[in-house]
Amino acid sequence: MEAIIVAIRTFFEAGGDVLYLIAGATFCLWALIFERFYFIATDHKVDVGNALSYWESRSERTSWNAHRIRERLISEVNGRLNTNLGFIKTLISLLPLLGLLGTVTGMVSVFEAMTYSGGNARSMAAGVSMATIPTMSGMVATLSGVLANTFIVSKVASESDYMADTLTMDH
Repeated sequence: MEAIIVAIRTFFEAGGDVLYLIAGATFCLWALIFERFYFIATDHKVDVGNALSYWESRSERTSWNAHRIRERLISEVNGRLNTNLGFIKTLISLLPLLGLLGTVTGMVSVFEAMTYSGGNARSMAAGVSMATIPTMSGMVATLSGVLANTFIVSKVASESDYMADTLTMDH
């Protein structure tokens, strides 16, 4: 376990301070993704059940007023279902930019090393790692977030369709 902690610390030191921003944004991203998975598996089913039971308890479902009530029920369930999806997409868009910020700060370190050491390769190596590690980290976090977000968006769309199809206007 101690070796893992040392490896992580070494990785963060080599990547520079921007890596902490990337790690924080990645943590927030995955916390929101897991929250959406949990919500869909638990609370969303309760929301759908409540909406369906309310709708089925209505004796009249064909009037203009009934249409608006149906739309409201679907909208309320979908509103809760779509919570935080925009923030997830924003974090997915932000992570590559944070990686680019790490690249820029790493290149500044390379140029500083060139200024003070006259192009000594050993002194420039730390700056090069500070330039590449955040870029790689931002891209890996983005790709994992894109895959999870694609799955969540697909699940949200199917749940929305299910809700609209289940609230029938049969009588």
